[in-house]
Amino acid sequence: MAKKSMIEREKRRQKLVDAYAETRSEFRKISVDIRRSPEERFAARQELAKLPRNSAKVRLRNRCAVTGRPRGYMRFFGLSRITFRDLALKGELPGIRKGSL
Repeated sequence: MAKKSMIEREKRRQKLVDAYAETRSEFRKISVDIRRSPEERFAARQELAKLPRNSAKVRLRNRCAVTGRPRGYMRFFGLSRITFRDLALKGELPGIRKGSL
């Protein structure tokens, strides 16, 4: 089980990402648009830099929905490899069965 503080930190980051997503995408579009003047592009980059760092989607870390484990994450299921195996062997994941059978 991951530390509760780390799980809560990820939740706060997710809220920030959701809150600033539109603003960030607007500034990003302006900053990479080569038809704009260099001054406009530079101003957009400065505005991007003023936004909170944790509002960037890159700073999010995928975590297991059950345990919060950050490593061995299976994106399709939203679970870590350990939790996935436990649930699969118990038969709680529909359509999943052991490969050697």
